[in-house]
Amino acid sequence: MFRIPAFIVMVCCVAWFGHSNVACGADEVVTIYPTYGYQSAAGWMIPVRLWVHERRSVANAAAREIMVSIDDVSIEEIRNFQSRAADFLADSESREDVSLAFDRDPMKVQFHVIDSKGRTQNSDLNGLIEGTLTLSRDRADSLLMAQESPSGWLSLTVTSKGHSGTGRVRLIAPEGISVISDIDDTIKVTEIPAGPQVVMRNTFLRDYKAAPEMLAKCRDWPDASFHYVSGGPWQMYGPLSEFLIGNKGGFPEGSFHMKSVRTNLFSNSSWKDLTDLVTNSEQTFGHKVAQISVILMHFPRRRFILVGDSGEKDPEVYRAIRAKFPEQVQEIWIRDIVNDRELRKDRLAGMRIIPAATVQHGASEFEE
Repeated sequence: MFRIPAFIVMVCCVAWFGHSNVACGADEVVTIYPTYGYQSAAGWMIPVRLWVHERRSVANAAAREIMVSIDDVSIEEIRNFQSRAADFLADSESREDVSLAFDRDPMKVQFHVIDSKGRTQNSDLNGLIEGTLTLSRDRADSLLMAQESPSGWLSLTVTSKGHSGTGRVRLIAPEGISVISDIDDTIKVTEIPAGPQVVMRNTFLRDYKAAPEMLAKCRDWPDASFHYVSGGPWQMYGPLSEFLIGNKGGFPEGSFHMKSVRTNLFSNSSWKDLTDLVTNSEQTFGHKVAQISVILMHFPRRRFILVGDSGEKDPEVYRAIRAKFPEQVQEIWIRDIVNDRELRKDRLAGMRIIPAATVQHGASEFEE
């Protein structure tokens, strides 16, 4: 049986082993997470998050060997684990100078991420760069025309010494409809109320499954911009994005907003983050309220639809957001997976309910 302690031991041992053997095969990558641009007096402001890292084949092989030794794990689950654990085991690259260039840019300008004091940012000890990229309105219009993008999406390439990657950013108009959606148990089946063992298996081993009827629900808002706000770690962005928006998904393209889990093994905070992750710590409420509040403050004239589930804190998060931004929240949709529509009606008062099968503690509807 797959147990949480086995996961902790695997991550720690393989990560340490990989740090000692970086030269033994690595894919050099700069990940730029999908984001958005909003208008200000200075032009288009684009919040940017980059991660410079190397994926190590030696760590991948070690992960496979450890998973093979665990009972009740299939070959397909081992492959899934190797893919989904890859970014937890990657080697973050610090002090990297990263430049960004928009595809088909007629001026071929190289951009850098700037902090709040106007300083160019290099990657930190965890390989991260967070800051802002600014475009004038004329430059933005030129790029949208060059890329033939009426939807506002722009493609770009990011590079540093020996590393490269591609990304997407959507320039969103000041007015319109935006959807903010949770991921786990809202549009992807995770079964968090079933308990940590089921959650870990659904997250790292099993094939992902879309929550029934949620793809059709998201398509009810064809002209909306989408923002996916999750309490899950950024290291899961790759497999989640591939499942939701890639060839297997079909959910609307949107920006991602996830939780930071540091895995630099020479930082004490990294061990705490990993422990909080695998023990399913209650830290989601403040994270989501903060992330969603920033988005709404960037678009004070847009109307927002909030989509979540009843398995954790989404009703409470969205109620707090509606109290804080009453003029901007148009409606709240909750996929009810713990039968609050009958057991705790007050919890979902004023929200629109998407009925779902009830998830019982310790049980999974996908058990063989």
